[in-house]
Amino acid sequence: MFRSLQFWPQSCQRGFLILAFALTSICWVSLGPTAAKEPVRFIFDTDIGNDVDDVLALGMIHSLQSRGELELVAVTLTKDAREAPAFVDAVNTFYGRGNVPIGITSSGVTPDIGKFLGLANAKNEKGEHLYPHDLTKEKTESAVVVLRRALAASPDQSVVIAQVGFSTNLSDLLKSSADSISPMSGKQLVAQKVKLLSIMAGAFMPIDGNAGYGEYNVVQDIKSAQHLVRNWPGSIVYSGFEIGIAVPYPAESILKDYQYVEHHPLSESYILYEPPPHNRPTWDLTSVLYAVYPDRGYFGVSPSGIVDFTDDGKTKFEAASAGKHHYLTLTDAQKIRVIEALVQLSSQPPQK
Repeated sequence: MFRSLQFWPQSCQRGFLILAFALTSICWVSLGPTAAKEPVRFIFDTDIGNDVDDVLALGMIHSLQSRGELELVAVTLTKDAREAPAFVDAVNTFYGRGNVPIGITSSGVTPDIGKFLGLANAKNEKGEHLYPHDLTKEKTESAVVVLRRALAASPDQSVVIAQVGFSTNLSDLLKSSADSISPMSGKQLVAQKVKLLSIMAGAFMPIDGNAGYGEYNVVQDIKSAQHLVRNWPGSIVYSGFEIGIAVPYPAESILKDYQYVEHHPLSESYILYEPPPHNRPTWDLTSVLYAVYPDRGYFGVSPSGIVDFTDDGKTKFEAASAGKHHYLTLTDAQKIRVIEALVQLSSQPPQK
């Protein structure tokens, strides 16, 4: 410890003060604010309307954007339902982001309205939409156009995609050619722009004792799932059917955590899909969580390998050191962390 300055010669006092000021200046420079982390450019490819986990995942994405973790640059739909784009626009508008581009498919797969997409048409006693929106299917561009535009406008290796529905749109993207949007093919755009593809699909563990389980997202469009996994030029991480089952969303959260508004699209969709009490598996939410936080230890990751799908939709995985495919794993401790993270992110109120 230094003694009191009053016992030092005056010249030493001046020298010490100059040195102290210099050291303080250096410390302030070194401890000053660092550059803000650039948010991930995020694309959500979803079959929203077939299950309610997509809706919770979309709310979670908006919460992550409010936290500065991502920027939602596009939502593309693999459920070919007339009401789907209006519903997504209504949810985006609820969170203050009604200008997010939405792309659609014309595949004809699962065209039914489902149990909750009709909320886009719900009105109050004044005849006003409970969930305002201004998008209809007729005003919406194809998913491939929306995807190509979002990728072309993004810096290299800046885009993360969460595919939580069928592989239709991303398979079609890979097949797309150069056009007025970009001189690159779809496959070239993906190779240059996409950092990670996080997919909810397949089953990497036995389900109900069945080692050959045909998971829904794969079975609905097997050809596209095969084409995607065999031709995607970058890394793919799969969240298998077993992961979402292992971390069910607590119904208590639906009943209590969304009451900050009279009408909430997430909780009302959940109740319409299957009223509580029931804890719905969080399949699609897990792919979003990993896509944004791959290094936070929420999940384990398999060794490198090659994923493929049989002609009847069953999942195959072959370990290979040069493989670009992985699948998620979970410990009991991680399950607790994941559920808490999903609840907190999904139920976070919109920014004012």
